[in-house]
Amino acid sequence: MENILLEECCDILDSRRIPITASKRKKGPYPYYGANGVQDYVADYIFDDELVLLAEDGGNFGSKDRPIAYRVSGKCWVNNHAHVLKPKSGLDVDYLCYSLMFYDTNGLVNGATRQKLTQAMMRKMLIPKRHINEQQTIVRNLNKICQVKWLREQELERLDTLIKARFVELFGDPSLNTKGYPVKSLPEIAEFWNGLTYKPEDVANKGTIVLRSSNIQNAQLDFADTVRVICKIGEKKYVQDNDILMCSRNGSARLVGKVALIKNIEEPMSFGAFMMIIRSHYYPYLMTYFQLPAFRAQIKTGATTTINQITGRMLNNVKVPVPKEPELESFISFMEQVDKSKVAVQAALDKTQLLFDSLMQQYFG
Repeated sequence: MENILLEECCDILDSRRIPITASKRKKGPYPYYGANGVQDYVADYIFDDELVLLAEDGGNFGSKDRPIAYRVSGKCWVNNHAHVLKPKSGLDVDYLCYSLMFYDTNGLVNGATRQKLTQAMMRKMLIPKRHINEQQTIVRNLNKICQVKWLREQELERLDTLIKARFVELFGDPSLNTKGYPVKSLPEIAEFWNGLTYKPEDVANKGTIVLRSSNIQNAQLDFADTVRVICKIGEKKYVQDNDILMCSRNGSARLVGKVALIKNIEEPMSFGAFMMIIRSHYYPYLMTYFQLPAFRAQIKTGATTTINQITGRMLNNVKVPVPKEPELESFISFMEQVDKSKVAVQAALDKTQLLFDSLMQQYFG
């Protein structure tokens, strides 16, 4: 199939980008976009159009499940970490986005620690040249699958909401301790520690899986994007069933504190330095508690402005109402039933994802 250079089919609007430091942003209704999506909301906008943003630096380069390009529509602000592309006549904006989402940037990006797709290299990128009618047919097919994926994801979110509702029904509001439970510090009922530090040269195709932030999806483990290492791993750097895996540090504040429960381990696994393991007899209770505003409110006072993180010292100061054993057992039983439903929904979502991947390979591979 004939291809076309990106610079020939798009207007590149990078010169209109304006980065704003966090301290100088005025809060408002307009999304402030970076390499991987919304970073903030600001009081003004510099674009009002149908555009595709392509990561310049800090993008998900090389990932099979996290895109490097995304669509934006209407009034917005874009910083200097994303290239701004406006399709020319004859190019559908959604088709452009799909063609770039999982583009193989091997040989195009540079940088040892923070990979960058320069504008010069971006201009050399190629996309399949198709008639506008064929482009729109492809877009319709992919949009339908994305809609099904979204519905499955919403179903998973509703099941998580159901668990949280049952939590409050059984245990009351933990921030108010409406059940009058004895209050203990987190270290009294749980152990927690940070993960494995490894070097780039330790990464290998064969070795021990190291769980990272990307492996937590919808409060469950996801192995679509895994890293394996060959290096010395201490005993406490391996996870066990019923451990809670928590993202303790990330460039995105919304990802810090997200959790997944370790279940049914089939091979030894470790966890990365920006992750934390919480091990406790109260794991079902704590798993949900960590996702509630009550927990966020307690750790918020220890947050910094330069690094989004949860530290061991911050967790030391967390106070937790401790439920009675019969109520805990009832909650465990309820969680197990909901988890069965989540497994079924996740299986359907995985099938939909496989179909999406197959069509993406067919159209753009």
